[in-house]
Parts: sequence; structure tokens; C-alpha cells
Amino acid sequence: MAFFTIPELNTRLGTMRAYHLAAIVFISSFLAGYDSGVAGGILTFKPFQANFNYTAKHVSKVNSLTVGLEQLGSFVSCFIIYPLTTRYGRKYAIIGSTAVFMIGALLQTISTHSLGAWYTARIIAGLGMGGLSVVVPMYSAEMTPKEIRGRCGSFYQWMYTWGIFTAYWVDYGVANSKSISGQTREWQIPVGLQLVSSGLLLLGTFTLPESARWLLTQDRAEEAWKSMSWIRGDDGEKTINEFRNTQLGLKAEQAEKAGFSFRELWQPANRLRFLIGPTLFIFQNTTGSSALAVFGPQYFKLLVGSSGNRNLLLTGLFGAVKVIACSFFIFFLAERFGRRSLLTGGSALMAVCMLITALIVKYIPTESASVVTPAGRATVAMIYLDIMIYNCSWGPVPWAYVPEIFPTRIRALGLAVSMLAHWASSFCFSFASPYMIANIGANTFLVFMAFDICATAFCYFFVRETRGKNLEAAAGTEWEVAEEKLSESEKDEIVGDGTGQPTILLDDAHGDGGLVDRSLGKRLDVVAVHDTFGSSMKHR
Repeated sequence: MAFFTIPELNTRLGTMRAYHLAAIVFISSFLAGYDSGVAGGILTFKPFQANFNYTAKHVSKVNSLTVGLEQLGSFVSCFIIYPLTTRYGRKYAIIGSTAVFMIGALLQTISTHSLGAWYTARIIAGLGMGGLSVVVPMYSAEMTPKEIRGRCGSFYQWMYTWGIFTAYWVDYGVANSKSISGQTREWQIPVGLQLVSSGLLLLGTFTLPESARWLLTQDRAEEAWKSMSWIRGDDGEKTINEFRNTQLGLKAEQAEKAGFSFRELWQPANRLRFLIGPTLFIFQNTTGSSALAVFGPQYFKLLVGSSGNRNLLLTGLFGAVKVIACSFFIFFLAERFGRRSLLTGGSALMAVCMLITALIVKYIPTESASVVTPAGRATVAMIYLDIMIYNCSWGPVPWAYVPEIFPTRIRALGLAVSMLAHWASSFCFSFASPYMIANIGANTFLVFMAFDICATAFCYFFVRETRGKNLEAAAGTEWEVAEEKLSESEKDEIVGDGTGQPTILLDDAHGDGGLVDRSLGKRLDVVAVHDTFGSSMKHR
């Protein structure tokens, strides 16, 4: 078997459209990565400090608030976006969130000479970013085929690494440009470039269909069929079967619980889902990789100093390593290994890297007379190895895995709660990082190691495998269907769409939850439903 294989999908057109969809909507994660990377750089620029009129003693405070307030905005957005995407759909929630982010980015680009205005703009941008972080992974999971769902979902981290990579080198470029360095535009150019990619996301989303699964929950079956047949690039038997199974899966979810109630969230399977989803995103941030992404220059200064902009150069190379590692994961590992093994093995290996880094920095000099020592080069190598492992495991996998474990009826809420945990933990670590660097130094890496160990244990005991399963089956919904042939008179009434072509739309023809499959001429009834998520941990 070849190491890299492309799964056989319905059609080549369907494959192209699935990747086209992922490439457009995950511009949102490029924005998230670019914003994180660019912030760490511009906060070290003297024109930024001069324009906003703060002194060296306030650097840690401004750094923490600049990053932390945007993440606070993202945290708040998770409360807002859940009812909006449930009511108005995934597509328009993405468009609205992108527009809000663009307003925040525009306000940041203007030199207001006011930290209050800068902080306000960061919060506004965070509101848009938070909404995108909830809706985009959910939309991708609901639309992409099961054969490449993990790969497409992992585009979130892949595009994030491209965003950080671009930001690092933009920061490095303006800092070393004789015509730009030392002027206000040194920080305005990196910030303003966010408007370009966010504009592409806004316009590109208009070309995409609404989520087929969301449309089915709104009883808009004809639109749902058009959406699914478009994204699959085919309206043949395989697409018909998938649409049928999707409809039956959603009916099974509805049959188990006729109307949504918050009380059902306390059922054992849902309690487990709401434990796993948020916890995975908390661990994603506590590995230290997110803090390194935002404050790369500051961490590399801790390791090897900053002589000759060395820390910015190492941060730029750091971004390149992330892109290479995540690209390797996307093309060679995403659908070859299970989600559980990638998460468990990744955190265990990262713990080793953090331990070695901490011991070297604490006991062996990493810089001598402005020259990096062999020990310093070893620490940089360990950090680079750590981020390679992260981008083959904890970076991309949670974005693909967490949307899979929630049934459609509670997926928006599940993603919203998971993103609350993501942004809250990201806020805490981004806010604390400057103080951790200043006060505990090398012991910061021991803190990250401890969290990596906890993540390993958690995944081993609680994470269930979802790779290669239909989305409803991945979420643990199992059902049994009874079939009944239609009478000739019933067939005459419903088979055909007036053009002589058979249709496959499934209708609640009798008003009691049964479905009529026009293509087969049968009535289908969901007669038994089981939520098996976590029912037997040995089936992980």
C-alpha cells in the first residue's frame, strides 16, 4: 500500500469541490494564525510603543492585554454565535463573523494614538474570530465526505501555520526594511494585511452552498439535496445512499429526543461529549505551542538572546517548521492513523521535548558573549521538534475530531462550549506567558510538560475513535430501519418530479416521522435508536 493515497470519492469534481470548500472557509484559521503571529512581532517594534505612548515598564501589561482581549472577545462570541448559526445557518454565520472581524482589523490599522481604541478594536476582531472558530469546523465536518473529513478538518491547523509563517516573515521584513523600519507603517502594514485575506474569505463564502445537514434540520430537503449533490459533484447512487443515510441519521436523532431540552445534556453520553470536546481544546493550548506561536520572539529571547534580531529570525524559521510539519500531516498522516493514537502519542512525545528543554536552559548556558552555545542550539532543536510533533497531532486533530463527536442536534452547542474552553484557556496562557517568562523562566517548560502528561492520560482513557465513519455514526448514533413497500396508488402519487426523472428526496409523508424514499418506492421508519457514545470504552 502506498504511503500517500487519495481516497476514492464519488467523482473527481466532488473531490475538487470538497477541497475548494475547505480552502475557502479555513482562510479563517489563516487569519487566526496571522493575527497571533503578527501581534508578537509588532509589540516589539519601537514605533508601536511610541505611537501608543507607553514605556518599557508597561510592556508586559500591553502585551498581555493586546493578545488577551482579542481572545476575550472570541470567548464572548461563542455565547452569541450558537443561537445565530442554529437559526440562520452555517454559511451566513461565517459571512457575518468575517464582516465583524474586518471592522476590528480596520480599526486596528488606524493609528489612533489611544491604547483604549486599540484594545476596543482587538475585542471587536475577537468577536469575529470566535464566531468563525465555532462555525467553520462544524460546517466543514457537515459537508465533507467521511473519506477525507479528517484531512479537511485538519486544514484549520494547516492554514493556521501558514498564517503564522506569513506573519513572522512580514514582521521580519518590515523590521529589516530601511524604508519602513522606525516609522508608523512598520506596524500598520502587518496589521492592515489582515483585510486582504478576510476579504477573500468574505467573497469566497458567497460561492458555497449552505450545510446540507443544517438544511435537513430545517425541513428544507430539496435545498439539502442540491447542496449535497453539488459538494459531491454527483447525483448518482452513491450520493443518493449517503443522502438517505444522512436523513435517516438525523431522523434517528430527532426520534430519540423529539424536542431539544437542556436536560438531555446531562445524559451520560452527552456528559462525556461535553467533557471530551472542551478538554481537548484546553489541552491544545496548555501544551505550550499556542503560547510559543504568539510570543515566539520572547520565548526565543529567553532561550538564546536577541542579538542582531536573532529571536525574530528563529521565530520566522519556527513558522516554516510548523508549515512543513503540518503539510506532512495533511498529506501523509491525516487519514492513515486514528485520531486517538495521534493525540495520545503526540502529547507523550511533547512532554519529553519540554523536559529536555527545561533541563538544558536551567543548568547549561545557552548564550556566551552574544554567541549561541551548543546547548542553545539544542534547546532550539527541541522546540522545533516539539512543534513538529504538535502539528502532526494536537494542532490539527482536535479541529477534526471534536465536531465529529456531537450529534447534529447539539453540534452547534457542543462546538460553542468547546470553543469557550479553547478561548478561555488561550486567554489565560497568553495573558500569563509574559509574566511566566519574566518570573519563572525555564520552569515555564516544566509547566507545559506536566500538562502534556495529563493530556496523554486523558486521551488514553476517554477518547473514542471516529476515523472513516459516517458523521452520525461517528457521533455514536445507531438506528434500525423498517422498510415497507408503497402501494401502486401511492407510487403513482409520489414517484417522479413531473419531469419523468426519479427523485430521491425523503419526505415525512405520513406526519409521524416515517420517510418515503421515492427512488426505491418504499416507506422507511426508524424503529430503534441507540446512543452508543462512550457506552463501551473498550471499543475506542
